[in-house]
Amino acid sequence: MSIQWFPGHMNAARKEAAKTMEAIDVIVEVLDARVPQASCNPLIEELRLPRQRPCLKVLNKADLADPAVTKAWLERYNQQEGVTAVALSCKGAGDAAKIPRLCQQIAPHRNSIVKPLRMLIMGVPNVGKSTLMNALLKRRIARVGDEPAVTKVQQRHKLNDQMAIIDSPGLLWGTIKDPEVGLLLATINAVGHTVVDDETVAEFLAGKLLARYPARLTARYGFAVEGLTSARVIEAIARKRGCLLAGSGGALDRDKAARILLADYRDGTLGRASLEIPEIKDVAQAEPA
Repeated sequence: MSIQWFPGHMNAARKEAAKTMEAIDVIVEVLDARVPQASCNPLIEELRLPRQRPCLKVLNKADLADPAVTKAWLERYNQQEGVTAVALSCKGAGDAAKIPRLCQQIAPHRNSIVKPLRMLIMGVPNVGKSTLMNALLKRRIARVGDEPAVTKVQQRHKLNDQMAIIDSPGLLWGTIKDPEVGLLLATINAVGHTVVDDETVAEFLAGKLLARYPARLTARYGFAVEGLTSARVIEAIARKRGCLLAGSGGALDRDKAARILLADYRDGTLGRASLEIPEIKDVAQAEPA
């Protein structure tokens, strides 16, 4: 199943970003640490490489991701030319404060009132860009929500006399060719609800959890997972949580159970779980303690 979601404001945001790219020094690309490659927008590379703009890849929500997997991703990204990668949680002011310092190291020539450091925050929807802006500016200037497309226009702010930062709307790309990438983005709530149903996304997530973190499902919902398919996981959650369709004579409400699983994953209730692994050989296969 192919997932496509490219609202009109994203096309405008892409054009605006292309113009802004000419007058900035460092791209701050915010990724979701649980799905860093799926949340890496190829349009950003297309825009920054011709202008030779360095990129700081921020693997945000690292507190929700498997630390061993995140370490492997950091090693991969830090080997790429023109890229520096860091893992953190933008909800923490201390973590967010690291970003301007890292950008300054990347562009040391921009460090004065005459030549202030200009940073552009980019990324797909719902990876935490607005949370980062609020933490950096120490006030609520960007609306935050657990839904995609909260920010729709660029916002420029001064951090101090030597630093300026621009927040851009969440930006996807026109055609998501790999169905798995689309489902990974849907799992972290980076695409609109109108393009994919919760049950489909939850079954996809259940399959990933069965493969790598099966004990998390047992611990959270209280059922054995041996022999279960992803569809059966949703049914088991429905039974355990009493999700029944009204007036159906006891039929399971799979949609409600799907929303429970997605919510538990998205807010970290299921523990630190990554859905993308750079290379199997780089990451221990045993479930973290």
